[in-house]
Amino acid sequence: MAVRTASLLGAGADAEDVVQESFVKAYAGLSRFREGAPFRPWLLQIVANETRNLHRSAGRRSARERSAWARTEPLLATAEHDDPALAALSAERRAELVQAMARLSSTQRQVVTCRYLLDLDEAETAVVLGWPRGTVKSRLHRALRRLSDVLTEPAEPAEPAEPVGRGDPAELADGKEVERGV
Repeated sequence: MAVRTASLLGAGADAEDVVQESFVKAYAGLSRFREGAPFRPWLLQIVANETRNLHRSAGRRSARERSAWARTEPLLATAEHDDPALAALSAERRAELVQAMARLSSTQRQVVTCRYLLDLDEAETAVVLGWPRGTVKSRLHRALRRLSDVLTEPAEPAEPAEPVGRGDPAELADGKEVERGV
C-alpha cells in the first residue's frame, strides 16, 4: 500500500526509496504516534510528505511528474479482474478515464487518487495529503467536476496534415516568413 501510494502520488521510479525513508521516519517517530489513532493514514501521510520532499528537490519537478504519470497511466488502464468479458467491456471506458485524469492538475490527480484509487475516506485523504478536511472536499469536488467536463467534451477535430499558406513556399502556415538564403 505504501509503495502504491508513493507511485500514484508521483514518486515514480523512486517510490521504493521514498517508502524506505518513510518507514525509517515512521519508526523514529513512533513515540509521536497518537495511541488509538488509525495507523494507515498516519503512515501514508509520512509517505506523502516524503513524496513531496522528493518533488521539492531541484527544478526537475514537472519532468518527474510527467514521467511518473506515464508509468502510472498503464497501471490505471489495466483492469483489476481476470474475466476477459468484463475486461473487454470496460477497457475503452478505463482508457477514456485515464486520458481525462492526465488532463487534471497534479493536485486534482492526487486527491482523486487518494479518495478513489487508494479507497481512502475524506479524513484519511486529508491526513495523507496534509490538507484540512474541508480543503479535501472542495478540491475533490472541483477535480470531479473537471473530470466530468473533460469526459463530456466533444472530440477535437483533427488538424489538417499539410500547412495552409498563401502559396508562397517562403511563408509558413502561421504567417511567419522564413528567411531566404542569398
